[in-house]
Amino acid sequence: MLGVINAAIPFTLIAWGEKHVDSGVAAVANSSVPIFVAILAVWFVPSERSTGWRLVGVALGLVGVAVLAGVHPAGGWLGAAGTGAIVVASISYAAANLYAGRRMATTGPAVLAATSMISAAVVLLPFALLSLPSHAPGWRSLGSAVALGLLGTALAQILSYRMLRIYGSSRAVLVAYMLPAFALLYGALFLSEPLTWQKLVGLATILGGVALGSGALRLPGRTPMAQTP
Repeated sequence: MLGVINAAIPFTLIAWGEKHVDSGVAAVANSSVPIFVAILAVWFVPSERSTGWRLVGVALGLVGVAVLAGVHPAGGWLGAAGTGAIVVASISYAAANLYAGRRMATTGPAVLAATSMISAAVVLLPFALLSLPSHAPGWRSLGSAVALGLLGTALAQILSYRMLRIYGSSRAVLVAYMLPAFALLYGALFLSEPLTWQKLVGLATILGGVALGSGALRLPGRTPMAQTP
């Protein structure tokens, strides 16, 4: 289960989505994971039900996703579909986060990373064999795959599961805060991707929603006035 919802499904959706949107849009869309953790917690972890400002944060985050996709998105409707695919991947990540946090607390992070990746590879292998490239990839493609496999997947998965075990789902998922800023920066520096108002507004709205929805930001509530005798 963990291999499917934390790897096979989101990896495939993100890989397809990034064929139609740039890396900055993909990262901002992926930063919505904590929003969906808050939503799914209503069913999986009732004690973390979103109310008050947390509920406002969930709604604000969803507005940010809508702003990011846009009424007339860059790349046309394929761009909107690509953004939507990455948002669905975020929902899958959120489900995996809650599932792992509740059921895998006693399993070591290296074991979880290894077994879930092997399971995901078995699930995806038939689909991969049906879509083999027409020629062997070059050294740059192979080198990129190795770097993503070792650093972006293996090491990241081990650290992620360790954080889940130590801090729990709702706190560990806050790492999504870091995704958009770095991706927008790297995209602008290395890929010449433009920093548009749509990306920045979507980023600010989603992060604001994440801060409220996850409980990381707590706005002061109204305090009752003392009654005079």
